[in-house]
Amino acid sequence: MTEQVVAIQRVRPRQQRSLATVDVILEAAAQILEIAGEPGFNTNAIAERAGVGVGSIYRYFPDKHAILVEMGRREMALVGAQLRNDPAPKPGSVAPDRQAIRTFLRAFGERTRARRVVVLALLRQLSAAELQMAFAQAEAGMASRSAAPLDRIQLFVLSRALLGAMRAAVLEDAEFLLSQQFEDELVLLGRAYAGAARGKHAD
Repeated sequence: MTEQVVAIQRVRPRQQRSLATVDVILEAAAQILEIAGEPGFNTNAIAERAGVGVGSIYRYFPDKHAILVEMGRREMALVGAQLRNDPAPKPGSVAPDRQAIRTFLRAFGERTRARRVVVLALLRQLSAAELQMAFAQAEAGMASRSAAPLDRIQLFVLSRALLGAMRAAVLEDAEFLLSQQFEDELVLLGRAYAGAARGKHAD
């Protein structure tokens, strides 16, 4: 892990007021990314939109890239929580595997312009251990929604295939990211692989 990754935040906010300040900074950063894109993304613009001094930003973040990484970490934690807390499906409702994919698509699809920049920042900055933890959350969510259990390697392959397609759609600014067809194709991919994997064990 590089020194830059270790020092993503200068000060970890502990008091409620500090936590609120960081939340305001991150929300302002997301709004700027969505409106102006990466060219307009800088600490002065973030401070102005957040209504705080630039010094307040540097108290918590060494630079604008650290803000992007923290935004990404929070997004990953939020998606993981949604997957864990989604209620069990009722008969006749959305299938569990489709619900898991839909949760990820909604996370990727909101504020698409901002999320594209955040995804790139995560790929550049996060350590291998942190990326593995993020994918582990996806694996856990998919495992809990699988019609039949998949082993660890199968979950690894399936989660990377599905999330890789979603991530590519974000990075390439695909207009179909939130389309029904894209969701359907991802569900088909997941079910085809899961079915083939289970059939392999039955041979």
